[in-house]
Amino acid sequence: MKASDLFVKALENEGVEYIFGVPGEENLDFLDSLKDSSIKFVLTRHEQGAAFMAATYGRMTGKTGVCLATLGPGATNFVTCAAYAQLGGFPMLMITGQKPINSSKQGRFQIIDIVRMMEPLTKSSKQIVSGSMIPSLVRDAFRLAEEEKPGAVHLELPEDVAFEEVKDWHIFPVHEIRRPDADQKTIEMAVEMIENAKNPLVLIGAGANRKKLFKSMQNFVDKTCIPFFNTQMGKGVVSCENPLFLGTAALSDGDVLHRVVETADLIINIGHDVVEKPPFFMHEGGTQVIHINFNSAQVDEVYFPQLEIVGDIKTTVNRLAQELELNNCSLELLAFRKRIKQVIHEKDNDASYPLLPQRIVADVRRGLDKDAIIALDNGMYKIWFARHYHTYMPNTVLLDNALATMGAGLPSAMACALLYPQRQVMAVCGDGGFMMNSQEIETATRLGLNLVVLIVTDSAFGMIRWKQEGQGLDDFGLEYNNPDFVKYADSYGAKGHKVEDANQFLPLIRSCFDAGGVHIIDVPIDYKENKALYPKLSSSTTLFQFEHLNQ
Repeated sequence: MKASDLFVKALENEGVEYIFGVPGEENLDFLDSLKDSSIKFVLTRHEQGAAFMAATYGRMTGKTGVCLATLGPGATNFVTCAAYAQLGGFPMLMITGQKPINSSKQGRFQIIDIVRMMEPLTKSSKQIVSGSMIPSLVRDAFRLAEEEKPGAVHLELPEDVAFEEVKDWHIFPVHEIRRPDADQKTIEMAVEMIENAKNPLVLIGAGANRKKLFKSMQNFVDKTCIPFFNTQMGKGVVSCENPLFLGTAALSDGDVLHRVVETADLIINIGHDVVEKPPFFMHEGGTQVIHINFNSAQVDEVYFPQLEIVGDIKTTVNRLAQELELNNCSLELLAFRKRIKQVIHEKDNDASYPLLPQRIVADVRRGLDKDAIIALDNGMYKIWFARHYHTYMPNTVLLDNALATMGAGLPSAMACALLYPQRQVMAVCGDGGFMMNSQEIETATRLGLNLVVLIVTDSAFGMIRWKQEGQGLDDFGLEYNNPDFVKYADSYGAKGHKVEDANQFLPLIRSCFDAGGVHIIDVPIDYKENKALYPKLSSSTTLFQFEHLNQ
């Protein structure tokens, strides 16, 4: 059997459904082997588009997403996406080509050490030097990619190895690996800390946003009656409709939600790790923290938990729910919920034009089903969506709060539209981030996806401009011009729309989804409300003052 045929057979054995990629001449044998495979090959217009789609496939399914690129510049275009998957915890396999390793007549043309380049950004990066090694290397790559914490792996397939004949081979069976559980003594220590706390608070992080965890998390919150909030990447694990839900930590401090955090005497931190922007800062002598995760805590100056429960999260929260003998609804913490909701919704119906962020978020939420998926790129609007957009189901808001790269929103939404054709899917991008991978609109139309792309336009890198202003610096160097997005959409065979009035926005969202196909909506935004993200609250603010703040 040809080695490239064996590679494809090993991928089929792992249950691979799609390979996203931009092949080169070094991948031609592999591409030919895919021709008759059950695996669907999705050609993208840039390697970043392919890898962001593969990473999102991994994020949504828990199974390893696969992407393909050639050597040299094809492989280097995977670098950002490798970091995206690695930091975010998304299982992804990158396959890259290489010149022949036994003999080559092209000198060093296009050759860089891709394996070493990928090593700092992945859980494993290896070159295949013999076709007989393919089954074991593929099995090991998938195992590593999916083990906690999930992440990126890389295999390099040289051109001559792909072509060679493999005589003796066998495929390794795939089997489930159970994660270890925490010891009973640690569980008992946690139970004691929680039962002794006056105002305990649950934080739900990205690590809890895994398949098979949602029912256990819901049961834990309901059983203990402890108020909860979530990180940006923990949105949706437990529905916002739960009366114990307080909000999302879109910032690290200073927001209305952080007054609640300051009032808590114990934070039960489920699934958060420090690669995500901190949802709160710890300080010596302050609120105690219990760390519940698959792995031990990465201690730094703002995160040093007093107790760590390391093991399978599902088992841990089930055991805690079973052993805790309390129904500890902290009335003091829940009293903040009313004011937080008021802050979130007070400008939902503002008719200003350009639109305020609050109106944009509110209308997107009103225009979508509860199980709709929005994939956010990175920019100032991401904070507004993280803070204001309500989620009812897990993995319905996809955002990157780890690498926080621009350019991922559109390909991520495309992967979701491919996986869930019956659900509403929207990409939410700034004009800066959209243009970084806007060529993938052609891929979306070619695939016949049903997808709405919302471009929030301010003709500037808005978040950096906000930071610039916050540091008292001059407004300089961050403005640019945009194409006519309506004509741009039309040129790819998509449908383009521009919002000219605030009251036009919501009906337009609904009509785009009703029509089907790929739609691009240009909605101008006014970021003057950014200062409202930092209400002036001190640690001495009383509950009464908080309830009547700005009224």
